[in-house]
Amino acid sequence: MISVLVVEDDEVAGEAHETCTNSVAGFRVVGRVRTGQEALRFLTHTAVDLVLLDLRLPDMDGLRVSRMLRTQGSGTDVIVVTSARDLDRVRESVSSGVVQYLLKPFTFAAMRDKLRNYARFRDELSRGGAVNGQHEIDRVFATLRDNDRQELPKGMDEQTLTSVASALRESGDGASAGTVGKLAGVSRVTARRYLEYLVERDMARRSPRHGGVGRPELIYSADLDDTG
Repeated sequence: MISVLVVEDDEVAGEAHETCTNSVAGFRVVGRVRTGQEALRFLTHTAVDLVLLDLRLPDMDGLRVSRMLRTQGSGTDVIVVTSARDLDRVRESVSSGVVQYLLKPFTFAAMRDKLRNYARFRDELSRGGAVNGQHEIDRVFATLRDNDRQELPKGMDEQTLTSVASALRESGDGASAGTVGKLAGVSRVTARRYLEYLVERDMARRSPRHGGVGRPELIYSADLDDTG
């Protein structure tokens, strides 16, 4: 089981990160804090395999946490979860030992893929011993990349997908395409197309709701229990 510390100053976002992480097989959140100092204090008494780290913390730059871990000789890995899109920040993250960079806003599938890739990376490294050549080194590092991530169908985009997925999660026990579309700011037809895509990728469930005259209404609900 890979132990995780969530470092996120926004309470709602932190809770969402914890829920997503615990929904991925092999991961368990052991702590959630809101500042860099709280993170450093937590890590002094609790061994953690992975930190999900926001860069914009109220008391310090999140990368300072990562650098201090490296200075202290910690083997804890860091995945940055942030809205910072500046390439200089990306470069700084790499130089401070960050293994993955996840941009907000993101879908559950995006975080799931990052975590699964990280788990494969750890598994490769845990075998120990020596490699037979460059190709094996390349294979180890390739596990961190989203090689298995599917391209969106033509006419679909990540921003709308993120909006629809977020609206679906907000709907709680489920909602129709029309309701999700209103929450996401898109038409019912567009919402349904994206919802069907989420169903195809096992990120949502679809079920008929009977009640009125005629065909039953389709109700969609977010599938955060996908641990396969």
